[in-house]
Amino acid sequence: MRRKKSSRAADGYVGVLAADIHFPENGSLKDKRQYLRSLKASLSRKLGASVAEVGYHDLWQRSRIILSLCATSLPDTERALDMGVRYLEQRDFQLMDVTREIIKVEES
Repeated sequence: MRRKKSSRAADGYVGVLAADIHFPENGSLKDKRQYLRSLKASLSRKLGASVAEVGYHDLWQRSRIILSLCATSLPDTERALDMGVRYLEQRDFQLMDVTREIIKVEES
């Protein structure tokens, strides 16, 4: 006996984390960009997240990044965002402000 496949798509979640960062030791935009390149690659590798610098492009000691990731459950999404915050807190810069948002994506 074959089961009928459900036509309903699975629900999912998108986690978004925005962070303002201060680099007190940076002396140039080149240093900041090099550090951000490494940070973005690490976050992508560790969390499977997409990361972009979205603010303070012309300031060499400041940056705003946004990280986004997808998961199939709310607890997995929250856990991944928590890991992202902990990772950022352990770096050698000052984490100034963090904002989190979780969006539930449902079949329409």
